Amino acid sequence: MSTPAPAPASGYGAPSPVYPPAQQYAYGQPPGFPPPTVGKGAAGRAVLWAVVGAVAASALWAAGILLLGPLDDRADLAGYRAKANLCSSVDYSALRTEYTEQDSSPTHNSLKHKAIDQSSCSISLKTGSSSSYADAYLSVEMDLHKKTDPAPEFTAVWSQYDQRYQDYEVQKVSGFGDEAYLVTEDTTSGTGTSGSRAVTLAVRDGWMTYQMSWSVYTSSYETTTPPEVSEVSRWVKTDTRSTLENLRSD
Repeated sequence: MSTPAPAPASGYGAPSPVYPPAQQYAYGQPPGFPPPTVGKGAAGRAVLWAVVGAVAASALWAAGILLLGPLDDRADLAGYRAKANLCSSVDYSALRTEYTEQDSSPTHNSLKHKAIDQSSCSISLKTGSSSSYADAYLSVEMDLHKKTDPAPEFTAVWSQYDQRYQDYEVQKVSGFGDEAYLVTEDTTSGTGTSGSRAVTLAVRDGWMTYQMSWSVYTSSYETTTPPEVSEVSRWVKTDTRSTLENLRSD
């Protein structure tokens, strides 16, 4: 029996449904809002200082210094930003060496909270326009941990992934953030016509965690066998590198 693609570990799972958008001008006054009238004497000065404080607070909100709650003093988001639509930042150009047909309607989800921001994207991969269904699947997730350092749990989950699933192999890789692991699976037979293959690259950069996962059941390929795990691993590394650059610059 084939083993399914890596299921997201607890703490790094798929985000909850999209969080409702914040109301416009939720913090501070909207542009052009007239200042309050300030009286004379001590009472007037008190009102004046209140106005000055409100203006200063509004400026801080506008500059993004204050969030839904203050970040933990230790939080290191490494320059990454939360994405309402992560798919717009995902680059899978290397994978399109095999999957030439671009998904016109990938799905995405996001959650924004004072403790964590999560974004995910799911893309159907097709080798060509003749494919009736997806030949393989790509999923990407980025989590910004704003209150708790994810390093210990990240290391435990990904470095020992093969303890939970016997068909998986784990390799620590360099060149991606502070810590990264390549997790692969291949249960195909000698002919490559049955079984499954999967590749996941998990990256931690500061308090940001990220995964790019490719998975396929060989029976879903219409005319050919799927690419080798070693080849897909190279593509996933290339696409992860460019995607992470996009997530820091967008």
